[in-house]
Amino acid sequence: MENDDYMAHISTFKINNEDMILETGRLAKQANGSVFARFGGSAVIATVCCSSKVTEGLDFVPLTVEYNEKYYAAGRIPGGFIKRESRPKDKEILVSRLIDRPMRPLFDKAFGREIQVVPTVISADQVNPPDILAMNAASAAVHISDVPFNGPIAAVRVSHVDGAYVINPTFEQIARSALEIVVAGTEKGITMVEGGADEVSEELMLGAIEAARKPITDICTLIRGMRDAIGKEKLPMAPLKAELGRKSEIAAFARERLAKALFTKVKQERYAAVAAAIKETSAAFADVLVDDIQQKLFSALMEELQYDILRSGILDKGLRVDGRGLEDIRAISCEIGILPRTHGSALFTRGETQALAVTTLGTVFDEQILDDIEGDRRDRFMLHYNFPPFSVGETGRLGTGRREIGHGHLARRALERVLPMKEKFPYTVRVVSEVLESNGSSSMASVCGGTLALLAAGVPLKSPVAGIAMGLITDGDRFAVLSDILGDEDHLGDMDFKVAGTEAGITAFQMDIKIDGVSAQIMTKALDQAKRGRMHILGIMNQTISVPAADISIFAPKIVTVKIDTDKIGAIIGPGGKNIKALCEQFGVKINVDEDGSVTIYGSNQQAAYDAKDAVLGIAEDPEVGRIYQGTVKRIMDFGAFVEILPGKEGLVHISRLSKTRVASVSEIVKEGQVIPVRLLEVDKLGRLNLSYIDALEGDDQKS
Repeated sequence: MENDDYMAHISTFKINNEDMILETGRLAKQANGSVFARFGGSAVIATVCCSSKVTEGLDFVPLTVEYNEKYYAAGRIPGGFIKRESRPKDKEILVSRLIDRPMRPLFDKAFGREIQVVPTVISADQVNPPDILAMNAASAAVHISDVPFNGPIAAVRVSHVDGAYVINPTFEQIARSALEIVVAGTEKGITMVEGGADEVSEELMLGAIEAARKPITDICTLIRGMRDAIGKEKLPMAPLKAELGRKSEIAAFARERLAKALFTKVKQERYAAVAAAIKETSAAFADVLVDDIQQKLFSALMEELQYDILRSGILDKGLRVDGRGLEDIRAISCEIGILPRTHGSALFTRGETQALAVTTLGTVFDEQILDDIEGDRRDRFMLHYNFPPFSVGETGRLGTGRREIGHGHLARRALERVLPMKEKFPYTVRVVSEVLESNGSSSMASVCGGTLALLAAGVPLKSPVAGIAMGLITDGDRFAVLSDILGDEDHLGDMDFKVAGTEAGITAFQMDIKIDGVSAQIMTKALDQAKRGRMHILGIMNQTISVPAADISIFAPKIVTVKIDTDKIGAIIGPGGKNIKALCEQFGVKINVDEDGSVTIYGSNQQAAYDAKDAVLGIAEDPEVGRIYQGTVKRIMDFGAFVEILPGKEGLVHISRLSKTRVASVSEIVKEGQVIPVRLLEVDKLGRLNLSYIDALEGDDQKS
């Protein structure tokens, strides 16, 4: 396709009966690389830019990924007072992390420039999720650009629908699926997996990952073909040209000291011992470390030595830094009810990782309102994860960053599949995990602590859930899978692999791999080992609490539900909400009425909730001729008294039916506000209720 302004290149790949179209050369041409991607009616523009400034000797990749969704993509205007897109929503942050994680290891630190990848959703058909399209578009944009990249990567979503795996399912298929994972990888293998499931088996999870291999390889081939056709020449690297003086002497001196320090069991003592060994080495070779460049090279060597010592200890001796075997789980303790005023609380401690989990029960009015391009939705389950700096013995700013949002989402995903349906448990549920100590997976500790806190709050979970973090060390054909990894093993290992689930199966799964990929053999062993670890943790948790508490906290709201005919909804609400407001005020409750006739009553105490329920049923039911009611005298007239027998339903007791003898004045017999027994005699053609005063006219008949 040509015109005077540009030369466009288009590549197409079919998935799930739809064409994924990647186009470059027409839009955002001033970026280092840009790709316009379409799938069905969804479309994404992905761009990459890098700074012109080069910094030598960087020890990290200065990469930022900013996935963003435009409301106009779905023909919507943002809700609220500010009618433009503003700070990133949690969903956008989570997708940014999905894109970042498989791509980051493929950038070289030696490039030395800031890199920014910006995938923007500009069309959303509400059928095909745009996040996977954004991942592939971002990979293609970087790969065809002049930014050095050891890619490409590709991604697909896999669901298990009606007994079969579906690649890149629609929203409707995802809603019906028993398993839903996002899988990313290179032509060499799988490098990232994240998703959730309905207690599926390890075999089903492995099958889903294997189903993703071929389409990922095919998409990578497609992107590589784009680069071969129109890719830019890559920019040069900026590696440090200097070498560390007396490197071999420094390495020999430090190795002996680091080898001792690294195998100190307690984390803080280990860190202190390692710091002392490095300081001793630095002092011994102070004549070499005379400038910033030599200091950077020295720090890189210390990192390299720790990497080698830790890995060789595991592969050669089966020795981990804290002395455990490869499958050993650290000591676990579980406590519940440690906070007297909360609705449910638990303290989960595993080695040097500790999470305080707190459950709060709320009403439908506490549901999280979500407003994005998929429309307005409500969420009745929230899990918030906090990671304060004191949890690792450091100072720092308190706040919620991308890491907190990502870890909280993983823990939430692990627990949401075992929550009861709203009809069975009509509460809004919030779990907060406060990480008090961290050395090893705090997100999996949050899953375990969250389960304990939910059960302690009386939430009827389908089954308890536990989580475990696994690691991997490889060297050629040799490998070791580690259960319950420490922070050091995560940092210096080849895989971070988290699995959460019940005794029946997996509910959440996350895997990040730092090497080219892992074989099916390694995956099978890791999942099998993770299952044994999960069962061990569940066994310990179940000794503390395994079934929900019989009663919810006295401090939690009391919720009563009742079903009425839909044609009675108007009577409950009343003109302008008059009736429902009066009920809420009278009984001190909140009332929510759904379109299907479900009425939920939230009271500060049980009696108020039940009294309000009776009132609602009274409004919803039709008066029954012959039935005796305890009515309230509302108005006194010369000819009789109007008595309310049901909320909003009044009838007339004529003066002649107030007494067996002649009555000179109605007020002689009854007073306004007085509660009297009356019988409904008839409902006339105009719907008016005619009543009789039982005490005066019927005597003991009222007992019938």
